[in-house]
Amino acid sequence: MRLLFTMDMQDYAGCTKTFVRNSARSIIIAHGKIAMIHSRKYDYYKFPGGGIEPGEDPIAAMIRETREEAGLSVITDRIRPYGYVHRVQRSSSDADTIFVQDNYYYLCQVEETAVSQTLDDYEANEGYHLEYVDAKTAITKNRYVQNSPYDRMMFEREARVLELLLQEGRFEKGDSDVS
Repeated sequence: MRLLFTMDMQDYAGCTKTFVRNSARSIIIAHGKIAMIHSRKYDYYKFPGGGIEPGEDPIAAMIRETREEAGLSVITDRIRPYGYVHRVQRSSSDADTIFVQDNYYYLCQVEETAVSQTLDDYEANEGYHLEYVDAKTAITKNRYVQNSPYDRMMFEREARVLELLLQEGRFEKGDSDVS
Protein backbone atom coordinates (compact mmCIF):
# COMPACT_ATOMS: atom_id res chain seq x y z
CA MET A 1 0.00 0.00 0.00
CA ARG A 2 1.35 3.44 -0.86
CA LEU A 3 2.34 5.98 1.77
CA LEU A 4 0.06 9.02 1.41
CA PHE A 5 2.03 11.21 3.83
CA THR A 6 3.75 11.20 7.20
CA MET A 7 2.73 13.26 10.20
CA ASP A 8 5.76 13.35 12.51
CA MET A 9 5.71 15.86 15.36
CA GLN A 10 9.35 15.06 16.25
CA ASP A 11 8.40 15.83 19.86
CA TYR A 12 9.48 12.54 21.41
CA ALA A 13 13.15 13.10 22.30
CA GLY A 14 13.97 11.24 25.50
CA CYS A 15 11.05 8.81 25.26
CA THR A 16 11.98 5.26 26.24
CA LYS A 17 8.81 3.38 25.24
CA THR A 18 6.79 2.99 22.05
CA PHE A 19 3.06 2.29 21.75
CA VAL A 20 1.73 1.20 18.34
CA ARG A 21 -2.00 1.35 17.55
CA ASN A 22 -2.83 1.01 13.85
CA SER A 23 -6.23 1.70 12.34
CA ALA A 24 -8.19 0.97 9.17
CA ARG A 25 -10.73 3.29 7.54
CA SER A 26 -13.20 3.17 4.65
CA ILE A 27 -13.53 5.69 1.85
CA ILE A 28 -17.09 5.54 0.52
CA ILE A 29 -18.14 8.00 -2.18
CA ALA A 30 -21.72 8.30 -3.42
CA HIS A 31 -23.37 11.02 -5.49
CA GLY A 32 -20.27 13.20 -5.23
CA LYS A 33 -20.25 13.11 -1.43
CA ILE A 34 -18.16 11.24 1.11
CA ALA A 35 -19.49 8.99 3.88
CA MET A 36 -18.15 10.39 7.16
CA ILE A 37 -18.87 9.88 10.82
CA HIS A 38 -19.92 13.20 12.35
CA SER A 39 -19.45 13.78 16.07
CA ARG A 40 -22.40 15.91 17.19
CA LYS A 41 -20.72 16.64 20.53
CA TYR A 42 -17.40 17.97 19.19
CA ASP A 43 -18.51 18.79 15.63
CA TYR A 44 -15.84 17.04 13.56
CA TYR A 45 -15.77 14.46 10.76
CA LYS A 46 -13.84 11.21 10.52
CA PHE A 47 -13.76 8.38 8.04
CA PRO A 48 -15.64 5.29 9.25
CA GLY A 49 -13.13 2.97 10.84
CA GLY A 50 -10.98 2.51 13.86
CA GLY A 51 -8.38 0.48 15.69
CA ILE A 52 -7.08 -2.83 14.46
CA GLU A 53 -7.33 -5.45 17.20
CA PRO A 54 -4.34 -7.73 17.94
CA GLY A 55 -4.19 -10.47 15.30
CA GLU A 56 -6.84 -8.78 13.16
CA ASP A 57 -6.30 -8.13 9.46
CA PRO A 58 -6.59 -4.42 8.48
CA ILE A 59 -9.35 -5.13 5.95
CA ALA A 60 -11.34 -7.16 8.49
CA ALA A 61 -10.96 -4.29 10.98
CA MET A 62 -12.14 -1.76 8.40
CA ILE A 63 -15.19 -3.87 7.54
CA ARG A 64 -16.04 -4.39 11.23
CA GLU A 65 -15.54 -0.75 12.22
CA THR A 66 -17.48 0.58 9.21
CA ARG A 67 -20.45 -1.61 10.12
CA GLU A 68 -20.27 -0.68 13.83
CA GLU A 69 -19.82 3.09 13.41
CA ALA A 70 -21.74 3.77 10.22
CA GLY A 71 -24.15 0.85 9.91
CA LEU A 72 -22.77 0.21 6.41
CA SER A 73 -21.93 -3.25 5.09
CA VAL A 74 -18.84 -3.21 2.88
CA ILE A 75 -18.97 -5.37 -0.26
CA THR A 76 -15.83 -7.45 0.17
CA ASP A 77 -14.98 -7.88 -3.51
CA ARG A 78 -15.25 -4.10 -4.06
CA ILE A 79 -12.43 -3.06 -1.69
CA ARG A 80 -9.29 -1.45 -3.09
CA PRO A 81 -6.29 -0.19 -1.10
CA TYR A 82 -5.96 3.59 -1.26
CA GLY A 83 -2.96 4.31 0.98
CA TYR A 84 -1.84 4.87 4.52
CA VAL A 85 -0.83 7.78 6.73
CA HIS A 86 2.09 7.26 9.10
CA ARG A 87 1.81 9.22 12.37
CA VAL A 88 4.49 9.59 15.06
CA GLN A 89 4.37 11.79 18.17
CA ARG A 90 4.79 11.84 21.94
CA SER A 91 1.86 10.11 23.59
CA SER A 92 -0.72 12.43 25.13
CA SER A 93 -1.32 9.93 27.95
CA ASP A 94 2.31 9.06 28.83
CA ALA A 95 5.12 11.59 28.35
CA ASP A 96 7.71 8.79 28.21
CA THR A 97 6.04 7.01 25.27
CA ILE A 98 6.17 7.51 21.51
CA PHE A 99 2.78 6.96 19.85
CA VAL A 100 3.07 5.38 16.40
CA GLN A 101 0.09 4.76 14.14
CA ASP A 102 -0.38 3.65 10.55
CA ASN A 103 -3.87 4.58 9.35
CA TYR A 104 -4.86 2.36 6.40
CA TYR A 105 -7.49 3.72 3.99
CA TYR A 106 -9.54 1.59 1.57
CA LEU A 107 -11.83 2.64 -1.27
CA CYS A 108 -15.07 0.69 -0.82
CA GLN A 109 -18.55 0.11 -2.06
CA VAL A 110 -21.29 -0.71 0.41
CA GLU A 111 -24.68 -2.40 0.39
CA GLU A 112 -27.56 0.02 -0.24
CA THR A 113 -29.41 -0.90 2.93
CA ALA A 114 -27.87 0.27 6.17
CA VAL A 115 -28.04 -1.66 9.45
CA SER A 116 -28.12 -0.35 13.02
CA GLN A 117 -24.95 1.16 14.45
CA THR A 118 -23.19 -0.67 17.29
CA LEU A 119 -21.41 2.14 19.08
CA ASP A 120 -19.01 2.03 22.00
CA ASP A 121 -20.08 4.16 24.98
CA TYR A 122 -17.77 7.05 24.06
CA GLU A 123 -19.00 6.97 20.43
CA ALA A 124 -22.63 7.08 21.57
CA ASN A 125 -21.79 9.90 24.01
CA GLU A 126 -20.30 11.89 21.13
CA GLY A 127 -23.40 11.35 19.04
CA TYR A 128 -21.64 9.55 16.18
CA HIS A 129 -23.82 9.41 13.11
CA LEU A 130 -23.29 8.72 9.42
CA GLU A 131 -23.44 11.71 7.13
CA TYR A 132 -22.75 11.98 3.40
CA VAL A 133 -21.03 15.33 3.22
CA ASP A 134 -19.29 17.53 0.69
CA ALA A 135 -15.53 16.95 1.08
CA LYS A 136 -14.75 20.67 1.27
CA THR A 137 -17.27 21.10 4.08
CA ALA A 138 -15.63 18.30 6.09
CA ILE A 139 -12.15 19.74 5.48
CA THR A 140 -13.20 23.20 6.67
CA LYS A 141 -15.04 21.82 9.71
CA ASN A 142 -12.05 19.72 10.79
CA ARG A 143 -9.63 22.61 10.51
CA TYR A 144 -11.72 24.69 12.93
CA VAL A 145 -12.68 22.15 15.62
CA GLN A 146 -13.14 23.83 19.01
CA ASN A 147 -13.22 22.35 22.51
CA SER A 148 -12.28 18.77 21.67
CA PRO A 149 -10.22 16.48 23.91
CA TYR A 150 -8.54 14.94 20.84
CA ASP A 151 -5.19 15.74 19.30
CA ARG A 152 -5.63 18.11 16.34
CA MET A 153 -3.50 15.77 14.20
CA MET A 154 -6.49 13.43 13.90
CA PHE A 155 -8.63 16.16 12.34
CA GLU A 156 -5.82 17.32 10.09
CA ARG A 157 -5.10 13.75 8.93
CA GLU A 158 -8.68 13.34 7.77
CA ALA A 159 -8.66 16.77 6.08
CA ARG A 160 -5.47 15.95 4.18
CA VAL A 161 -6.80 12.59 2.96
CA LEU A 162 -9.94 14.37 1.74
CA GLU A 163 -7.76 16.92 -0.09
CA LEU A 164 -5.91 14.10 -1.85
CA LEU A 165 -9.20 12.55 -2.95
CA LEU A 166 -10.31 15.92 -4.32
CA GLN A 167 -7.00 16.46 -6.14
CA GLU A 168 -7.32 13.04 -7.77
CA GLY A 169 -10.84 13.80 -9.00
CA ARG A 170 -12.33 10.88 -7.06
CA PHE A 171 -15.66 12.69 -6.61
CA GLU A 172 -16.12 13.13 -10.37
CA LYS A 173 -15.38 9.52 -11.30
CA GLY A 174 -18.79 8.24 -10.30
CA ASP A 175 -20.49 6.80 -7.27
CA SER A 176 -18.33 4.44 -5.26
CA ASP A 177 -15.74 4.17 -8.02
CA VAL A 178 -13.01 1.96 -6.60
CA SER A 179 -10.88 1.58 -9.71
